[in-house]
Amino acid sequence: MATEKPSVLIIGGLGYIGRFLARYIHENELASDIRLVDKVLPQLAWLAPEFEKACSADKFIQADASKEQALGRIFDRPDGKQWDYVFNCGGETRYSQEDEVYKVRSLGLSLAVGREAAKRKVKCFVELSTGMVYKSNSSPSKEGDKLKPWSKIAVFKLQAEEELAKIEGLNLVIVRLPHVYGPYASQWVATALCMARVYQALGEEMKFLWTRDLRTNTAHIDDVTRALWAIATWYDSGKANWDEKSMGSTPIFNVVDKGSTSQGVVADIIGQVFGIQTGFQGQLLSNLARLNMDSVVDDVNDDVLGPWADLLAEAGITRPGPLTPFMEKELLKDTDLSMDGSRLETVVGFQYQKPVITKELVEEVIESYKRMKWWP
Repeated sequence: MATEKPSVLIIGGLGYIGRFLARYIHENELASDIRLVDKVLPQLAWLAPEFEKACSADKFIQADASKEQALGRIFDRPDGKQWDYVFNCGGETRYSQEDEVYKVRSLGLSLAVGREAAKRKVKCFVELSTGMVYKSNSSPSKEGDKLKPWSKIAVFKLQAEEELAKIEGLNLVIVRLPHVYGPYASQWVATALCMARVYQALGEEMKFLWTRDLRTNTAHIDDVTRALWAIATWYDSGKANWDEKSMGSTPIFNVVDKGSTSQGVVADIIGQVFGIQTGFQGQLLSNLARLNMDSVVDDVNDDVLGPWADLLAEAGITRPGPLTPFMEKELLKDTDLSMDGSRLETVVGFQYQKPVITKELVEEVIESYKRMKWWP
């Protein structure tokens, strides 16, 4: 019966993960009702045509979920019922912002919607977090391993995890993510691809800091959205196989592919796709760079931003979209993003459809940029 399908609220519904989750739910007819909330208007969110139905105006509310006065409008439904599942895909995703920005837009937002979800007895509240909360270690971190967040985003995401877990009556699940890539991605993989395009145009070798072995784990967006839905329905139907004694009272899942993606893997794929030489600065040069990271990053950005602008101009691209080769200092640390995703498979029974990042999947990303006329 159609009435038995859950109703779904997605906070940050026009963000990268939010829009794909909305489309997955829409195309598979998984929800009885769905609402997307975002502070950005759909017209300004760089939405590709295939998201138009899933993210249509009748499903959308523009609101800032970190503001208490907006919560009624966000959560209230015309029929007076409550949402079954709430996915918090909101929060600040840009790097290198002031602490206050993350405090309000990430931590504040999570706690505001978490408290409201508890008050309204939402059946499952899924909080998206990051694998950057783990202590850097080349061997993969499991959900119960040591925590030592190494990006500002992670510092405030971990605070949100801890505070949400204290909210009485909140049916909380935490999902920790690596670098999420796929069509239309505008972070991490996008930066690397834009830089590669510049080095290709300049006919130069693309050199990465540190070594081949530095872990930069990944998950494809299609697997991430499938996993989020699988986790919510698993929670709602009684949390099978969850052992509170050994696993803790709040379910936490790493969602990460099985490819142990490292800088070396990414460099090899980029080399094949662009036909360029790639290499690594190695430990000695990288350690020198570490002492002066600000100027190193500035130099790299100076080297690539001009040629990138030239490439866009030559291609006649006047609205360049969200892509840029601009390199964030926080992403140049020699910290491993290395996660073990086996709990999701054993507990929830989830299977990855894209278990490894490949040349073909990266080419799909570039093709998506071309369709949007973002790519020179």
